[in-house]
Amino acid sequence: MMAPAKLLLVDDDETIRYTLGIILRKHGFEVTVASTVNEALKHIGSEVFDVLLSDLHMPGAGDGLTVVSAMRHANPKAVTILLSSFPHMDAAAQAILLQTDEILVKPMDVNMLVDAIKQRLAVGPTRTRLVESVATILERSTDSTISDWYELVEKEESLTAIPMTFQLRSGHLPQVFQDLVLRLRSSTILGTKELHSTSAAQHGTARRQQGYTAAMMVEESRILQVSVFNTLQKNLANIDFSVVLIGVMTIADEIDSQLGQAMKSYLAESIVDALPA
Repeated sequence: MMAPAKLLLVDDDETIRYTLGIILRKHGFEVTVASTVNEALKHIGSEVFDVLLSDLHMPGAGDGLTVVSAMRHANPKAVTILLSSFPHMDAAAQAILLQTDEILVKPMDVNMLVDAIKQRLAVGPTRTRLVESVATILERSTDSTISDWYELVEKEESLTAIPMTFQLRSGHLPQVFQDLVLRLRSSTILGTKELHSTSAAQHGTARRQQGYTAAMMVEESRILQVSVFNTLQKNLANIDFSVVLIGVMTIADEIDSQLGQAMKSYLAESIVDALPA
């Protein structure tokens, strides 16, 4: 007969530890319980487990992710499962899944919980996922993001009032994305004086000559931000979440900066147009 799977149950709720521990033992697991992150870390450092079942939200220093990270480091062959009380956390779940194998929502049927643990044991731990910076994701997704942007623009009647080819409409964007990637990889402090962009100035002049209004320029820029953030959403499972917030803020700052520079040249062109011949 195979030895029972060793399971570490981590939860600050005494009732859950007691009742769930009894149930899991009845289903053939060898269960060790821990009520705090520190207690769990001590067990992980001194014993070998097949399964970690931990509450995500723990009081005091650390949380379920701290325990998962420790288990992954000490025993990469162990299956790691988190319990959460929040049923709607798709985005957060993708981030957490960079470290843990599965998330289960509390409360859940005990039989379903046991089946989920056994199924995950049969599959084994998830392979390490590719983690990328925001800059890398935008760099490799430039073409698809521009295509998504163009589709959204083509649905906006205020913009399609001026018909254009794909090239005329989006020709400025490859340089915009190069500037975004450069800005994300630089050490420029958020909110510092904008770096001069020749392409942004040229874009403003071109849009004036093509008949755009100022409102159309702003709407076009808004759609660009939406498209970029949609791309990040699609790649959420790969994002390095330690820098994602500053990355998002930098993107918004850079796109706004480029719009501001484009508007300056747009207005300058408008003044030239207004001069007597």
